[in-house]
Amino acid sequence: MKHAIKTDLFASRAPLEWAVVGNGTLYTAQIPIDREGQVVSGGIEAQTRQTLDNLRHTLQAAGSTLDAVTQVLIYVTDRSYLATVNGIYAECFQAPYPNRAAIVVAGLAREEMLVELVVYACLDLPAKTA
Repeated sequence: MKHAIKTDLFASRAPLEWAVVGNGTLYTAQIPIDREGQVVSGGIEAQTRQTLDNLRHTLQAAGSTLDAVTQVLIYVTDRSYLATVNGIYAECFQAPYPNRAAIVVAGLAREEMLVELVVYACLDLPAKTA
């Protein structure tokens, strides 16, 4: 059985939930949008920070933290963005790090988006506090 996690993120008109939990695993995809649903300006750094802030918010809404994250799939629209994403990512995660893949794509759902994260977190594990 699955259930949605209620967040304060922008309510999309698309048929989706920001996060769903099934069998103790949280499934989420996060994008660089603000509370009004607008893609943040400021390039890859600002977009990566917003995307990770949205992820933190979603995990908190599920009663968890970044420590529960087991896998991250990073999508960027330009290979040169990976160094910036890696630097910001390293500020957020500690060893043992989540399993991770980075994929360079031709584009994302909204043309102005430069980054998107698909994340899996194990809610059955006790979360460490920062």
